[in-house]
Amino acid sequence: MPVTDLKAFLRGETPAIEGRGLCGITQTPPRKPMVAAVEGWALAGGIELVLACDLVVAAETARFGVPEVTRALVAAGGGALLLPRRVPANVAMEMLLTGDPIDARRAADVGLVNRLTPEGGALDGALELAARVAANGPLALAVTKAVARGSADWTTAEGWARQAELVAPVFAGEDAREGAAAFAEKRPPVWRGR
Repeated sequence: MPVTDLKAFLRGETPAIEGRGLCGITQTPPRKPMVAAVEGWALAGGIELVLACDLVVAAETARFGVPEVTRALVAAGGGALLLPRRVPANVAMEMLLTGDPIDARRAADVGLVNRLTPEGGALDGALELAARVAANGPLALAVTKAVARGSADWTTAEGWARQAELVAPVFAGEDAREGAAAFAEKRPPVWRGR
């Protein structure tokens, strides 16, 4: 049971959606790439929402933490499960077992944050990064995300087979031909999502 609001927890409330997780995205993230913008503190459920995103832009003044153990709780909205997959295991364990936060610079140094901005600039930075992502072929993005996220659970042999299965429709699609034609014709591609 993920907990983000301790007073709501005491009332028996949870912001989770069955089968989808905290706020509907931590257990089953959308197929489309997601970019987090972090200003201020991303604690408990906040960091779990960050972990559900594919890319993270944070203000230099942002802080990240998993304080659940300081309240005799477990970061069950994705923190305990996903943080060790995003940062070195020893860093994740320290954050999870002490409840101590890290600052934005440290979060960037350990790979949790992709880009740092001055205070107040995280949203603009995230929108800029999202625009760079959105300029690419939508089917290729969705399948790339599926392979990158899913491959952690696959054996090498299984990974090649599952990747081939996922990639085949992308390479056979209209967008793949459009991408190659746009390159050859030295023009921007026009994606159709097919």
